[in-house]
Amino acid sequence: MKLIHLSESNEFDEKKFKRFLLHDSPYFRILNFNLAAGQLFPVHNHPADGQLSIHVLDGKGFFLGADDAEMAAEAGDVLVCDISEKHGVRAAEESNMRILVTIAPPF
Repeated sequence: MKLIHLSESNEFDEKKFKRFLLHDSPYFRILNFNLAAGQLFPVHNHPADGQLSIHVLDGKGFFLGADDAEMAAEAGDVLVCDISEKHGVRAAEESNMRILVTIAPPF
């Protein structure tokens, strides 16, 4: 077993989002990204098979997708998509945002 303390990765940088690799195995990867108010985790995709989830831990913002698709997101919301599907996140202008990303299988 492995216990991960998310409180240990509760850091923000006004210039760029913070990235923390919390777990990496042949089965899945868990990352924590912290976006300061207004920061963007750019829309992108990966040429791989599998799925990912993006769980909003704290704050408010938007899940982003292909063709400028935008879905409001707040603490407790989870986005699930194929790794090959375009995805991104933007923190609201008035709110820091913490997300937990799980990728299976890791690429």
